[in-house]
Order: sequence, then C-alpha cells, then structure tokens
Amino acid sequence: MAQAGIHALVGQAVRRWLPKAEWLMPGLVLGNLFPDFDNIAVAVATVAKLPTEGLHRTFTHSIFTVLAAILLFWGIGKLKKQARWQNFGLGFGLGIIMHILLDFAIWFNGVAVLWPLPIWINFWQGVTPPTWFEALMNPLEFLFMALFFWALGRAARKNKTNIDFLGKLNIWLMVLGILFVVFTPLAYIMQKGFLTLFGAVYLLMLFVAAAVTWRMRETLDTV
Repeated sequence: MAQAGIHALVGQAVRRWLPKAEWLMPGLVLGNLFPDFDNIAVAVATVAKLPTEGLHRTFTHSIFTVLAAILLFWGIGKLKKQARWQNFGLGFGLGIIMHILLDFAIWFNGVAVLWPLPIWINFWQGVTPPTWFEALMNPLEFLFMALFFWALGRAARKNKTNIDFLGKLNIWLMVLGILFVVFTPLAYIMQKGFLTLFGAVYLLMLFVAAAVTWRMRETLDTV
C-alpha cells in the first residue's frame, strides 16, 4: 500500500470526530506518519549489509511505543505547563494506533504490535498480491503524499491559514507528482537498484511530509 500518504490522509479525515484541542490534530497526523520512519533502520542495515529482518513494522508499530509517546509528551506538557504538548502526545499516540489498524486492514505483511514480544498479527496471511501491484505500490507512495499535500493546501485556502507557505507547498506538490510519473515506469523496467534509489527518495519525502505537517499545524488545528 502507499503507506505514508494514505495514513496522513486518514489522520486528517477523522478531524470531524475529534474535539477541538490545540496541537491534537498535528500530533494525530504525525503519529500516523511516524511508524514508517523505521525504514531508516532498514536503509542503514541495507547499506551496512546487515540483516533487515525485524526492523520494519516492529518497534515503531508497537502498543508499548504508543504508551511511551503519550507519557513522554504528558511529561513535557507538565514541565512546560502547556496543555498543547499533552494534546500533541495524545494525538500522536492515537495516530500510531490508527496506522497499526490500517496496516492490519490493507497491508499484506504482519505487524509486531506487541514488540518486543515476538508476536506478529497478519490478517492477510497466505495472500500474495499480483506482481504488477507489488511493483506499483512503491511509486504510489508519491501520489498519495501529493494528495495529502493537496488536501492541506485546500484546507489552508478555505480557512485562510498558513497562506505564506502555500507557494512552497505547491512546489513540493509538483515534485511529488513528477516523482510519481518518473518512478512508475522505473518500477517495471529497472531490474537492479530500483529499491535503493526509490528508498532514498522516499525517506527524503517522508521527512518533508513530517516537516510540512508541523509547519501547517495551524491549518490542521482548524480543519
């Protein structure tokens, strides 16, 4: 599945069912994005020619990580005497849970939801997607990130928030569109090195998505 963009879009979409609280929504969207940053560990292990097993959909997809994040930001909120940090932590934890649940529903591999316990849950065990679909899943990352940025821009224009950032947002939107167009044929014709090239660009755009989410927290708070 196109993880990051879909997770961010789903996080943004549930706003109508949540109470208005400063930084709750930025926390929720960033929490939806956060679990896939475990791909950094996968990339480092790959470059170092070390085993990558147990690095993806494990420690960042764990209920124990959710509890740790909520407690961390609760403590920061207490120290700073700012409830918005506690709102952020609650949203962040809920976002991770949403990410896990969505992975259960539409991802074809298991999730170690109780990491560090070696317990994997996979509702799609024994199901193998078509080869053409597996190849398409990677470039779709860029398409759904672009849709997320488009949704943010639309909300910003509607609510007249973060107007000064919309020009840069549109540039990133175009970059993601170009990446989707470029990487889609490469996924089918590039026999060697595709995952390395794609992974490097994907991680960069994942950081961009997180930075854009934080930069547009005013918009997310008013969605």
